[in-house]
Amino acid sequence: MTAEYRRIAMKTPLVELDGDEMTRVMWEMVKKKLLLPFVDLRVEYYDLHLGNRDQTDDQVTLDAARAIMKHGVGVKCATITPNADRVREYGLKKMWKSPNGTIRAILDGTVFRKPIPVRNVHPFVRSWKKPIVIGRHAYGDVYSGTEVRIERPGKAEIVFTPGDGGKEERLAVHNFTGPGIVQGVHNTDASIAAFAEACFAFAHEEKIDLWFSTKDTISKVYDARFREIFEETHDRWKERFRSRGIEYFFTLIDDAVARIVRSEGGILWALKNYDGDVMSDMVAAANGSLAMMTSVLVSPQGYFEYEAAHGTVQKHYYRHLEGGETSTNSMALIFAWTGALRKRGEMDGLEELAGFAGRLEEASLETVEAGIMTGDLLAVADESPSNRKVSTEAFIDAIAERLAGKLRG
Repeated sequence: MTAEYRRIAMKTPLVELDGDEMTRVMWEMVKKKLLLPFVDLRVEYYDLHLGNRDQTDDQVTLDAARAIMKHGVGVKCATITPNADRVREYGLKKMWKSPNGTIRAILDGTVFRKPIPVRNVHPFVRSWKKPIVIGRHAYGDVYSGTEVRIERPGKAEIVFTPGDGGKEERLAVHNFTGPGIVQGVHNTDASIAAFAEACFAFAHEEKIDLWFSTKDTISKVYDARFREIFEETHDRWKERFRSRGIEYFFTLIDDAVARIVRSEGGILWALKNYDGDVMSDMVAAANGSLAMMTSVLVSPQGYFEYEAAHGTVQKHYYRHLEGGETSTNSMALIFAWTGALRKRGEMDGLEELAGFAGRLEEASLETVEAGIMTGDLLAVADESPSNRKVSTEAFIDAIAERLAGKLRG
């Protein structure tokens, strides 16, 4: 604690989920320089570093998700989802599933991702005048799917065995004459309905049009069920949407992509889990950087998990380990913390804590708009003599200086 500032008290802990690689390095910097001098930070800490997930047989991920259910608000650093190369690099017991997928399967809900706009960075898509928010279903699909590597000829089937003892259903997937692969995915009506409800509520609150897109012409049962439930939800929200002057619009996902790049933005684009994962990165990159995108998981039970929408920044981490200078953008990590602190403040009736989150966001935006930025933004920002590329730590230091000035004022 510094002698200059009285640290803001908290009532209820945040659930802190630490992560991997360069984002873990920045995570510690953000806490040390932007949070701990000003907030008496209360957290329930879980280390989701890949090594610790392996050591605990991924139990730490399950424990972290349950802690969010207990305390209501979590904040998560980016984590590695291991592939075969990572298994060898870290000497893992197995190829563990995505921690994000595991947590979202437990919490359910919808991930809302929104660009972080700054005045001196304009979208690459010239027609975009307003932010495009991605509403991503956070349950099921490939993230909790079952996959099988087929090594010899045989028949793959979907089998459903009714719990009430009824007749078993069997549907052929493919007759294999040689090696191949099979994937099984699922969803539930309850989860899809909660996703639709969350999207309509968000669009209504933000007073923006809601688009939903999928491929029900090809997936005549799975994707078609999503469309049916969205239509049913729209029937309940139709009059409220009309009173706000906003609309619900469905189109096939390939048509939606073509329309999005010609639109002015200012919509909520609702997407299935995998589609939302892909398109949120596209929207983030088109707005300047993957590090300029907020992300929050909102569960129907009222749990919130805030995180950066990007990965662990592997290349920068290796450079950091070699002693080289990095210029890594920490904006999304900062906004994960501010989102969590603001929500904690709102839930606990702590206006000062929520206000601090707002001031930290202002300091972050003003730093970039003053021309002090990391390399990813310098490459796409409006030209100005005040522009200068700074290191990872120098960028956070510049934000800390502005924040301190705001709090003194």
